[in-house]
Amino acid sequence: MEDQYFISQPYGKTLDKGSISTQSPSNIALIKYWGKHGNQLPQNASLSFTLSESYTQTTLFFEPKTNREFRFEVYLDEKHQPDFEPKILQFFERIEKYVPFITDYAFRIHTHNSFPHSSGIASSASGMSALALCLVELQKQMDDIKNTENYYLQKASFLARLGSGSACRSIEGPVVVWGKHPAVAGSSDLYGCVLKEKIHPVFTDYRDTILLVDQDQKEVSSSQGHSLMQGHPFAEVRFSQASQNLHKLLDVLQVGDVSGFIEIIESEALTLHAMMMTSIPYFILMKPNTLEIIKRIWDFRRETGSSVCFTLDAGANVHVLFPEREKETVGNFIKEELADFCQNRKFIVDSVGLGAFIKS
Repeated sequence: MEDQYFISQPYGKTLDKGSISTQSPSNIALIKYWGKHGNQLPQNASLSFTLSESYTQTTLFFEPKTNREFRFEVYLDEKHQPDFEPKILQFFERIEKYVPFITDYAFRIHTHNSFPHSSGIASSASGMSALALCLVELQKQMDDIKNTENYYLQKASFLARLGSGSACRSIEGPVVVWGKHPAVAGSSDLYGCVLKEKIHPVFTDYRDTILLVDQDQKEVSSSQGHSLMQGHPFAEVRFSQASQNLHKLLDVLQVGDVSGFIEIIESEALTLHAMMMTSIPYFILMKPNTLEIIKRIWDFRRETGSSVCFTLDAGANVHVLFPEREKETVGNFIKEELADFCQNRKFIVDSVGLGAFIKS
């Protein structure tokens, strides 16, 4: 499939002023992608759990206008945020080809996150996917001939990717693959797709508690980090490893192999940070408390036989993953032992979810 598939046909009607509201979650990659090419395309396929409680609510107010310039304002919790607008402008410039009506309307974008801003949750994933879904719903209302619901979901994921790569994995759930992979039917570099294979019940309600080790802005942005994979001495080996790990994880998710899950997920997290530490320039995003939390998770697992494990995004915060059946024991472990290593003892309790939706 080529990106021309998402170029809109002439619209059947125009709309008066109005609004569309959506809610879209963040997601946590289990198989990491690190390195991009072309127009926001991944160097390797990734696989993620869609989250449930860490989400962005967005209302897109629109009103027809006569000139063909982009016009919009962005508000977070009802406060105007001019600093957010350059990124939205870049997003609009990238997607105009696919939703040309965006120059026909003036927009006000009102957003609210269920989690603290700069808390280490991927707000770009939830925010861009929520906005993309708003725009696709707007197109849907203007289309003279309706496309399939699957087409609109794919297009929302496609547009979200052009705002933030990982955002394409937030439109649906519970398990989403982004990137062409021979073992995943229908997978694409252009958008995320729900894993169609049956997932063992143990993984359908998995828990993710996010430990907020460091809420400050990262020293190196994800975009900068991705660019450093160009010419990285271990890049090709890493891309091959990720592909192999994704293939292994597919079997693990189907049969309910929690031990296999732990081995793959923790290895992926540490490999991601190994790529950062071996690039030129090199950098370290983990903090001392990140390492202490990892050590204590390993100790707790060895001493109790728990299935708790961790993963990391491109930052210092730790995602603590565990089956629903262990929510009480692991929850107590987090409160009594791990919370001390979080800024102000803050952490976010989350679980696997089903993706974005239009709010009535």
